[in-house]
Order: sequence, then structure tokens, then C-alpha cells
Amino acid sequence: MAVHWLRNPFQIEDKGRQFLAISRDTAEIIALEALAWIVGQDDLAPVFLGASGASQDELKIRSADPEFLAAVLDFLVMDDAWVVGFCDAQKRAYTEPMAARAMLPGGEAVHWT
Repeated sequence: MAVHWLRNPFQIEDKGRQFLAISRDTAEIIALEALAWIVGQDDLAPVFLGASGASQDELKIRSADPEFLAAVLDFLVMDDAWVVGFCDAQKRAYTEPMAARAMLPGGEAVHWT
């Protein structure tokens, strides 16, 4: 994997494919933004709460847990329309939620061999 810092310091190129490289702190910020966006969607908030098992009262406490933030992004990226809605609202690139997810616990690349 070659890093081309002169072209764009935030992109990594691997075999001709480009990926957004972000820090762990930025990943957590994106996840927090995603959580705020999700709970702000009247039709999506109850689905997320049911899927996560969290109550509304627990969200503030659990939002400090990187594993919970990873689960927020896992939920968001389940539906392309949710990703588009979130990214458009936050003015983020559509690839940022997955880049953020990769930086949180459990997001490392899976090697099957």
C-alpha cells in the first residue's frame, strides 16, 4: 500500500483504489455525528434503539464507548439511503462513514486465510 502524500494527505492508494484515511479521533466524531443524525430521524431512531438495545437515556453514557460508536456506524452503513442522508446533512463524503468504521474497534480488515 503506497501513501501518496503529495496528491492528497488524507487518501491512501492500494492497487489503484483510493481510500480516505482518517484518525481515530475523527472517526469518533463522525460516529457521534451519525448518532445525532440517527436519533434526529423520527422514523429511524426507534429502529436504531431497537437494534442496539439502548434506551434513549443510555445514549449519552454509551456514546463515550468506542465499541458503541462502531455499532452506530455499522447500523448507518446498512442502508445506502441512510449514508446518503447523513453525509448530505453533514456535508461529508459518502466514503467517510466506512473510513470511520475501519478506525474503530472491530473495523480492521478481515483476513480469511
